[in-house]
Parts: sequence; C-alpha cells; structure tokens
Amino acid sequence: MSEARSAGAAPTVLRRVLGKRLRQLRERAKVSFEDAAKAIEVTPLTVRRMEKAEVGLKIPYVKELLRNYGVRGPEIEDFLALAREANQPGWWHQFRDVLPDWFSAYVSLESEATVIRAYEPHYVPGLLQTEDYARAVLRTGFPNDTEEELDRRIALRVQRQELLAKPDAPTIWAVLDETVLRRPVGGHQVMREQIDHLIAALDRPRIRLQVMRFAAGPHPGAFGPFHYFRFGFSELPDVVYTESLTGAVYVDQPAEVVAYLEVLDRMAVQAEPIADTGTVLAELRKEF
Repeated sequence: MSEARSAGAAPTVLRRVLGKRLRQLRERAKVSFEDAAKAIEVTPLTVRRMEKAEVGLKIPYVKELLRNYGVRGPEIEDFLALAREANQPGWWHQFRDVLPDWFSAYVSLESEATVIRAYEPHYVPGLLQTEDYARAVLRTGFPNDTEEELDRRIALRVQRQELLAKPDAPTIWAVLDETVLRRPVGGHQVMREQIDHLIAALDRPRIRLQVMRFAAGPHPGAFGPFHYFRFGFSELPDVVYTESLTGAVYVDQPAEVVAYLEVLDRMAVQAEPIADTGTVLAELRKEF
C-alpha cells in the first residue's frame, strides 16, 4: 500500500532494514508477537513497531529478542553494533528547523540508494542544482522565509550533493522535460551556469541525463514528477516518491513500483538518447 507522510521523524534506512531482519528472525524461530513481547516485558504492539521501524531499537530489548530467536555469539554483537548505528539521527537531523518531516524520509532514502531514477517536468533535480539556481527555486517555494532560513535550506541541498562525490555514489538517471531547460529560473545568467553545470555532470560515469523534447509529444510520465530508489539491502524494497504541495507519498508495493519503473523505461526510449544530451543542452543554453 502507498504510504503518505505528513508528520513524524523518518527512521533511517538502516533502522528499517534491521526492523525487517528482526521480523525475519522471529518468524524463522516461530516466535509469536505475544511471546516476543513477554520476553522483553512490553506489549505485542511494541514488537510490531520495532519491526516496522516506527520506534527506536532499544539495545537491551534487541539483545534479549535475538537470544529468544536463537541468535548466538558474534552475530548478536554484530547486530547490536548496527542497531546502535541505526539509532543515531541522520546527518540531515541538524537541518530539522528547515526540513519538513515528510521530506526527511526522502533524504534518508537518497543517502542509501544505489540507483536513483527520476522524471522532472519543472526543475533540475536537487542533486544537480547550482547554489544560485537552488536559491531561486527555494525562494519561490518558501516566499516567507528569512534570508537565514533560505540559507539553511540551500546548505541542506548542498550537503545532499556531497553524495555524488562518494566512492559508492548512486547511479543517477533522470529524464528532464524540455520545460526545465527553458524556464528562466533566476534569470539568464543563472540558467547559463546551471546548464553548464549539467553539461559538466555528464562527465561523471554514474550520471545519465536525457531530455524529453516538446517534439516528442505526449509521454507516459506527464502526470507529474516522481523519483525511484533502489537499494543494496535485500530487506528493503524499491521505493517511489511523489510529492504534493504539503506532503509526499512513498510507494513500495511491488505492483505499483513496477508501474512507475515501466513508465521510466518507456520515457527513456522516447526522450533524446543519452549520447545526445550534451548537444541538446548546449543548444538550449544558447537561448540564455
């Protein structure tokens, strides 16, 4: 089922993974929720919430559960070490003053993804925005922000972009509508610099960009922007993120995720080839 988020701090990806591992260990040991709860003197609901990553992983509880599930020796210590790590707030927690609760889950997913695919009909993806372009976009989205608040939002976006420089950086594959490259966000100078930034990004081996030209006509993603995440954890399913004015929906049901993935594949065929993206960007840059 699709999951809407409008409030509440998002758990880290690792906490989600460990919650699912706890569930798998409990089911393998054929321990009921009720028996697991008795072992740590809590309600069955608390055990359920631990497995769903809706609460933190209290180390004494986790240790006792693992023992009841038949886990022994170094495996327990390894799991507990991961649990301690999972309980630490993500780096983005320092920006909680300007980070909407419903978007903190996105940053967590983005930080751990191995593949990020997207369709963007309005703006350059946040990971590929210049600071001046980001300022113009964020000023429009948050018109009542003080300069200090706006600077904080930009700092968050810039820190998110550090992901691209990591040795295990994810593969980014985005289809940009031609509108993104024609809309004069921040003025002509800002747009020239932004397009130059995209052209430079094409040299990164894990960044693939395509442009959906107007001439391509109707396409299957025209209903709005969305992002697809794939992870290196077998316990974590692929996730699709869609956004509205005041919140977001995170889709992880396989049938729904596959529908989005099929749309991305069809759009990749309909858009300009990846090999031509640099030429298309240089052509559109001339208009600024």
